[in-house]
Amino acid sequence: MILVTGGTGLVGSHLLYTLLSKGLEVRAIHRESSTFKNVKKVFNYYTNASNAEMLFNKINWHFASLNDIPQLNDAFLGITKVYHCAAYISFDSKKYYTLKKTNIEGTANIVNLSIANNIEKLCYVSSIATIGNTIDGSLINEETDFNPDENNNVYSLTKYGAEMEVWRGTQEGLNAVIVNPGVIFGSGFWNTGSGVIMNIGSRGIPIYTPGSVGVVDVIDVVKAITLLMESSIENERFILVGTNPNYKELLTLLAQHFGKKPPHKSIAKWKLNTISKLDWLSHNLFRTRRKLLKPTVDSLYTISKYDGSKIEKEIDFKYTPFNETLARVIPRYKSES
Repeated sequence: MILVTGGTGLVGSHLLYTLLSKGLEVRAIHRESSTFKNVKKVFNYYTNASNAEMLFNKINWHFASLNDIPQLNDAFLGITKVYHCAAYISFDSKKYYTLKKTNIEGTANIVNLSIANNIEKLCYVSSIATIGNTIDGSLINEETDFNPDENNNVYSLTKYGAEMEVWRGTQEGLNAVIVNPGVIFGSGFWNTGSGVIMNIGSRGIPIYTPGSVGVVDVIDVVKAITLLMESSIENERFILVGTNPNYKELLTLLAQHFGKKPPHKSIAKWKLNTISKLDWLSHNLFRTRRKLLKPTVDSLYTISKYDGSKIEKEIDFKYTPFNETLARVIPRYKSES
């Protein structure tokens, strides 16, 4: 049986369908607050309603917290392989404790139980947030060092800490692979991640920032991790980035698909920093939800180009052209938003 953490998220839900459609037995960990609505919706993207329901009902759902050892230990009974997709995502420094508990300590628990239960292989879905930047602006690859002492955001630091737990596990005999996807575009989750970007693009905003972003299709992520888990490859990491558009290019592509005018004016960083400070003030005075954090502003002005070709050289894998991804995802966004 295969264990999946984060099964109610974007990658996890698409992964669950793929595994079940291959006839594999799957157990998925969920939290007390989890909802299965989006998972069912994702299943219906791939097949007819009756088959989607039949496959969904085959999932062995197991309630567990990543920080509750007895609950997790029960989840590992009869498990041979583990896909660790669960993560807490926030760039707010006030959320550091929660990020640390989930991303670092939760991953340490998954690693320890994988070793204790003689798991054949673990796949950890990390992020390009843990990959360093090159000094000369050249392509970033798997060998580019991450410096934890630099001015990194709290999400990057805790995902890096989680990777260290996985590598520690490999030193103790665990077979593992790590993938570092860029921003993942896929259907079903419109209020987080790439869904927020599409929300912005759907309005046809006139401004853009000079930074860039590595993007990848959720279908490619799922294909990559399942192929890696079926392969003999172990104790390696793989960047999963199909292309690196700058934000003007990305927003222009989105505008074309949504029938809006493309952006035409660059906005100075100090203006967004000012908005971020006002957002902070509003949050502290009126308890409004933070909308623009400083790490987000910094990322919008950072040019990072990722080389995702390593995986294409080692297994039978090709990235989906990004325009094809948008052509598939945006009609669903329009019909569901």
